[in-house]
This record gives sequence, structure tokens and C-alpha cells, in this order.
Amino acid sequence: MEQVAAGVHQLSIQRFVNVYFVETGTPGEWVLVDTGLPGSEKAIIAAADKLFYPGTHPEAIILTHGHMDHSGSAQALAEHWKVPVLAHPLELPFLTAKAVYPPADPTVAGGGSLAFVARFFPPQSFQLSDYVQQLPANDVDPPFLPDWQWIHVPGHAPGQVALFREKDRTLLGADAFATANHESVPELLLQLPKISVAGAPFNYNWQQVGESIRTLAALRPEAIGCGHGPVIRGAQAAEGLQKLADEFQVPARGRYVQHPARTDENGVAYLPPAPHDPIRTKFAITAAGLGALVGAALLVKRYQKHKQNEYPRPVAAEPKRERTEEVVR
Repeated sequence: MEQVAAGVHQLSIQRFVNVYFVETGTPGEWVLVDTGLPGSEKAIIAAADKLFYPGTHPEAIILTHGHMDHSGSAQALAEHWKVPVLAHPLELPFLTAKAVYPPADPTVAGGGSLAFVARFFPPQSFQLSDYVQQLPANDVDPPFLPDWQWIHVPGHAPGQVALFREKDRTLLGADAFATANHESVPELLLQLPKISVAGAPFNYNWQQVGESIRTLAALRPEAIGCGHGPVIRGAQAAEGLQKLADEFQVPARGRYVQHPARTDENGVAYLPPAPHDPIRTKFAITAAGLGALVGAALLVKRYQKHKQNEYPRPVAAEPKRERTEEVVR
């Protein structure tokens, strides 16, 4: 666990996904921001008990957005702690199983290792109807966190929010950007600090991604924690984010580059056609070939077993030869 700023701690789970423990200002009270991948609840509960006191629980869980690596353990934790889950209104269709997020784009230019892995991600949607509530749309102060404001930063997810505390310029940037190179899974796992575009294969609207980065860069943060990557503090925080904003470019190609997906309060309203993916085609052909080989092997094995179980046919007995005695005269 690493301290981002006063009263803010980052827990990195499996060296890939970050969640945050944010104190409210009242002793012993805190809020959990994001919940990591499914199955992360034990690590999060153990970290909370160590950071605060055994048996502690947050006032609420705030989801920056509903992607699997941010909301995967939300239900388990909400059930355990009996607390509400808060999210932007535009995330609710995806958190109540009414809609599925736009599919990942493994063909996006610059997607790197993550683009290859994205081909195998399942459709993302969760059923949190019993727990999830919307953040107040007319109030930028999140519940239980009076010193903070939430900022709508779409492009990666329709209702993605970042959290900002102005008094010490602390920013929790969600996946509006990353503090490690998202184009390289090894660099991400090694937690090498680098402010970069986050989750390129999952960005469904590149114009919004650029606008969100510029919005957050204008805050001039002095401490940054994102959904992925290490904590970055000091001058390199603001300078690194401003550099990303100044140099941001829409990828040269990709499903959502020319025609972004459109979303509304009901989920996805429009998806551009999926481009040809030669790697996916090769995998499909290979899988079909392997399937055919396995099927043929099973047929041969079944045939051989059938032959072994057949009863042997009786062999016709040779006709007995009559013994002829030589007559001696």
C-alpha cells in the first residue's frame, strides 16, 4: 500500500489494478474508490482492517466506472460491508445488466500488448441493482467527501469520473489516463512510472478521451493516482499530464477513430462496424483446425474401441479326413 496524499492510500492488486482508501475527514470514516477485479475482496478487506481497524467498513463505495477491473468485487464488498455503491448516472445501465459496454477494439493503432489480450475479454456488464445508486447529478461534491469534487471524464467509459481535492491538488484520475505505459503489459506489471493514454482498446470515443485529458491537465495536480500505474507526485505530476495533453493524438486507425460509439442513459445507442481483424481470423482458423483434429482423433479412438469390443467370429472347422487303410493283399 502506498500513500498518495494525506488521508489517501493506494492499494495495488496483482500489480495491475489500483483501488483507493480515502478518509472523509471524520476520524475512522472513509470511502473506497473502485474495487478491482472479481475475487479482490479478501485483499481489500484485509488492507482496510490493517489501515484502519479490524472490522472497519467504508461509508460507501464509489466506482469511477463500471469496467470489470474497477467494479469486479463491488457486489461482494457491498454485501460484506452492507454499504451503497455510487456511480455516475451514465454508468448505471452497465451496472444493472441493462446494457453491455462497447466491445474492445484490438485493431487500434498503438494498442500494444493490451490490444492482443483484449481479443479475449468477455463482454462487460454487471448486476448491482440491489446496491448501486447514482451520484447526485446536480452536485459535484461526492457524498461523504466534502473536500473533493467529482469530474465527468468520458471517452473510456460513458460515465467515468475522476476525483479531485483542490486544497492539496490531489487527483484520482481513474482510466482517463494512466501512470504507466498501457501499451506494454510488462511495463504495466513492473509499475514503471509514465503518464500515458490508458486502455486504448477500450476507448470508445477518442475525441472525448482527449478532452478529458485536457480537462484534468488544467487542474495542475501535485499528486496523482490512477486506475493503473504507480503514484506520481511533485512537479512531474502536472508536467507529465500537461505533456500528454499537449501531445495527445487520435490513433491512426481503429474501430472508434473515425466513428465513435454513441451512448446515452440506456447504454449503447450506436456501434460502428467492427473492422477486419486478421489475428482473430487466424485464431478462428487455427481453432477450427484443432477442433477438426481432435474430432478425428476421437472418431479413430471410438472406432478402435468398437473393433476391440466385437465378438470374434467362429472359425469353420476343417472337414475331417477319413483315414483310409491300405489293403494289403
